[in-house]
Amino acid sequence: MKERNLPLSAPRSLALAIAPLAIAETLFWAAYYYSFPGLLPAWEADLGWSRSEIAGAFTAALILTGVLAPQAGRLIDRGLAKTTFVGAGIAGAALLIALSMVQELWQFWAIWLCLGVINAACLYEACFAIITVTVGAQAKKAITVTTLYAGFAGTISFPSAYALTEWMGWRGAVITAGALMLAVAIPLALLGFRWIEAHRAPAAETPQGTGGEGRAALRNPVFWYIAIAFSTIGIVHGMIISHIRPILDDRDVATALAVFIASMFGPMQVLGRVLMVTLGKGLSTIFQGILCFCGIAGGLALLYLARMEPWLALVFVVPYGASYGVVSIVRPVLTAEYLGRAGFGVISGMLGAPYMLGFAAGPTLAALIWGAAGYDVVIMFGFVLTLTGLGLTLLARQ
Repeated sequence: MKERNLPLSAPRSLALAIAPLAIAETLFWAAYYYSFPGLLPAWEADLGWSRSEIAGAFTAALILTGVLAPQAGRLIDRGLAKTTFVGAGIAGAALLIALSMVQELWQFWAIWLCLGVINAACLYEACFAIITVTVGAQAKKAITVTTLYAGFAGTISFPSAYALTEWMGWRGAVITAGALMLAVAIPLALLGFRWIEAHRAPAAETPQGTGGEGRAALRNPVFWYIAIAFSTIGIVHGMIISHIRPILDDRDVATALAVFIASMFGPMQVLGRVLMVTLGKGLSTIFQGILCFCGIAGGLALLYLARMEPWLALVFVVPYGASYGVVSIVRPVLTAEYLGRAGFGVISGMLGAPYMLGFAAGPTLAALIWGAAGYDVVIMFGFVLTLTGLGLTLLARQ
């Protein structure tokens, strides 16, 4: 389709051009990811299944997302970005509507496993790959803008899930979410593709892959340094975010304050991204990555010390949340800088797989450690993992 036949011309500013795609990505996260924790209490109360039976479906879905991320990236590298991303978004909407009809546990698991498949094609890994192969050297700016929007996905999902469930029940809530994806998110995604296409970088900035980049990356030590370094963050965040309430209870943090702290993870991620945009322009990507690991480790140290001074738990969420928010920007940009943009989709997906698998394993790993030694050891283990990731990031710099 020629540009003159399209209804809206793309803004000259990349920050404005990326907005429709960024909003669509935010809605995808809200509906296809955060809807699970948002609706978990309603499912547990209405369906009669145990929390572990329900949560197991989400863990399995996250594992599938991680395993299939490279395949989604390969499709993007082959020029099927729009088909992959938008098709996944449409399929996700249909799955949410189907979710409203489940009666048996196996049906619930089947739908969430399918959502795990489509999330590999429409959440951050796929979105950032699309941005990087399209706008080239401007990818960092576009990814930053996208994450500033998407940082509010949880803020949208949790209160809307509660309100819709109170109004029309959880079945009505997921039907409404699916309808909104079709009516709002998908048109925005299509508009976003057209707008960022107008900002496509010269071919020299977005080299075409030959198909062997994934195998070549596996032979590069830097790939493994980055993969293992950021998978430690996935494990740590999976442990902390899934157990934050009992961890805070273990530190005698008042219930109201604990709820407030848990609700601040999203806003603190946005704060971190804003600070990166405003204060980090002169810093290299690798140095920003080092600061992320240091901030997460510092936050964990404060959380550990909160056993003696509970008010430190409120301070912990600032460096931890802000640093974690920047990780989602640093990882794809660092990948492009160190491993190149040719075949970026598959390489990014390969790096995203261990991260997502680590995140999926985090909650169970934390539960096992807690059962054997308590939450102090969970936090200490997370601290050591983060320092390990920091060391590997320093090795990648060499």
